[in-house]
Amino acid sequence: MQPKIYSISTFFPCYNDKGTIASVVLEMKSTLEKLTDNYEIIVVDDGSTDGSCDLLLKLQHDEPQLKLVFHEKNQGYGGALRGGFRAATKELVFYTDGDGQYDVKELPILLEKLTDDIDIVNGYKLKRQDPLLRIIIGYIYQYTIKFLFRLKIRDVDCDFRLIRRRVFDYIKLESNTGTICVELIKKIEFAGFKLAEVGVSHFYRTYGKSQFFTFKRIVKTLYNLSILWFDLFISKKGRLSK
Repeated sequence: MQPKIYSISTFFPCYNDKGTIASVVLEMKSTLEKLTDNYEIIVVDDGSTDGSCDLLLKLQHDEPQLKLVFHEKNQGYGGALRGGFRAATKELVFYTDGDGQYDVKELPILLEKLTDDIDIVNGYKLKRQDPLLRIIIGYIYQYTIKFLFRLKIRDVDCDFRLIRRRVFDYIKLESNTGTICVELIKKIEFAGFKLAEVGVSHFYRTYGKSQFFTFKRIVKTLYNLSILWFDLFISKKGRLSK
């Protein structure tokens, strides 16, 4: 039996990830070279101010297959993801964060779950490696969101995803914030695409800090989630495909 030949776009949203982004890109390259020769690696720098831009340009000089997308101003996590999805050109699209909290060498675990009847494989954290307060807030958020949005997925905030490119021919993403994860999964469910899940490793952040766990960000996220919920379940305009 011949091994499957994959065509894969991989991308990382990057915001002030200078301490980790180069290593995850190189690990991604090493992993992809064992899977296929038809791949691309994309980094979407979302207005970093820590020197990530200069580092990425130097890395591109050594790794010319690296594609860079620069946002002059920070557009938010959702804006960075939408930029990555637009830039991706291959049959499969994989993304994870550029902060090194996930192990890109585990991409083959997702590929194993991508059978002919599956459109998206989503990771879930086997054990969350974060400060205790963030873990508690994370669990409260997870279960509240799953209940309010009637999500079937185990871990909507695990940004370790493999998606068939054709999915984006049917769904339109609009969020500029972290609510994009809820929007993505719920619209995938509404569109009837099939999802599989697999456990993945999660590590402590070694550089920088989370952009989410501030009072201002949490309030903004709750506001955006309420707007998204209204669009999806009351006006139902958010359910419409392209």
